[in-house]
Amino acid sequence: MKEDVLLVDDSTDMLEVLSRHLSSVGYNTFQATNVLDAIDLLKLGIPKLLITDLQMPGVDGGKLVSYCQKKFPKLPILVITGYPSSIIAKEIIEDNKTQILAKPFTKIELYKSIESLISNPNPTSPLALSEAKGIIGNAASLEQTFHLIDRTKDNRVTVLISGESGTGKELVARAIHYEGKYKKAPFIAVNCGAIPEHLLEAELFGYEKGAFTGANDKRSGFFLAAEGGTLFLDEVGNAPLKVQQSLLRAIQEREITPIGARNPIKVKLRVIAATNSNLLTMVKSGSFREDLYYRLNVVNIQVPPLRDRKSDIENLSKHFIDKHSNELGLQGIKITSAAIQRLEAYAWPGNIRELENAIQQALIRCDQEIDTEHLPYQIQSDQISKTSNSVLESLEAVELKHIRMVLDYCKNNKSQAAEILGITRKTLNNKLNKAE
Repeated sequence: MKEDVLLVDDSTDMLEVLSRHLSSVGYNTFQATNVLDAIDLLKLGIPKLLITDLQMPGVDGGKLVSYCQKKFPKLPILVITGYPSSIIAKEIIEDNKTQILAKPFTKIELYKSIESLISNPNPTSPLALSEAKGIIGNAASLEQTFHLIDRTKDNRVTVLISGESGTGKELVARAIHYEGKYKKAPFIAVNCGAIPEHLLEAELFGYEKGAFTGANDKRSGFFLAAEGGTLFLDEVGNAPLKVQQSLLRAIQEREITPIGARNPIKVKLRVIAATNSNLLTMVKSGSFREDLYYRLNVVNIQVPPLRDRKSDIENLSKHFIDKHSNELGLQGIKITSAAIQRLEAYAWPGNIRELENAIQQALIRCDQEIDTEHLPYQIQSDQISKTSNSVLESLEAVELKHIRMVLDYCKNNKSQAAEILGITRKTLNNKLNKAE
């Protein structure tokens, strides 16, 4: 049976190179572009080997190595870095299950490093999940979500996951992939809203050398990278119409044509798309293709918002306390019943992502116990809680009020406001523009 290797690097080019090298010698590779996604993958099963970069935006690779050395002491780790003499790198190599490989390195050097780490492997067993499918919650509103995960996990039917920003749509997509029979194949996640429109087609379908200015080498796209597995298209509603046409052909004909190529390439994979937009409304306005909508919407999974999962807030909060306490070097942090009640009274326009952000902020502010005064300003305020729960206004009006309040609190810093709300800056701008 092929062994699993988890690759972590913010560079998709490096991930592709590593994946090709390892696949050619019989390994299954799983990929993450940041530390938090890597930790989510580790919860689904411990790989034979972890290969990670050090220098990454947000949480750096050193934190991931420290986390794994504590949680999975038998897991071999290969750190690839252009700064092998850094203080972090020197601290890492004190662990005999961890090695450093300096960039740039050859394929042979990579193979030798891997061989030295796992030539006398210590077997590891899969990490048991206490939460069904890696999704924390037992609210009644999740029953249909779990049911459809079970119905779609073992086939290649196209799935459209709908839900507000921050509800955990990618987690549902990962559950479909990693719970099913294709879990050994790649899971490739693409945020269609985060890639500039003029680059999205090239990133999805690849391109030939010289196909356009800046195309200095031939490159495989995300469709080929996900061959045999799952391609997850997040925020698919942000794809421009030209890309939508290519997506339709790829899903309908099961083939792609890289930019600059003459002949199409057959692909065999599952496509899961996600959106926080009303695609039917976009179809009516002409901004989303109707034929693509029906191709994507073969199975529709609705992920409920956090306000419809109030019974899960306590368990989610404790999960995030445990998760981020380790990152911050804290131990034994509790949360008061008053703080839980305040969290349950809040409307959560940013959903689970906003809850996680709130717990992170509270951990930084508290000593040994999170109480109401440690929660973010917008959650502490009684007035906000009452306004959020008002039945006299539409949800859209309440959301807009809350967004403007957060912007006022952040002195109109949209990046900070988007982080607090648990949405992207682009989504924030779209909501504000819609209200004008």
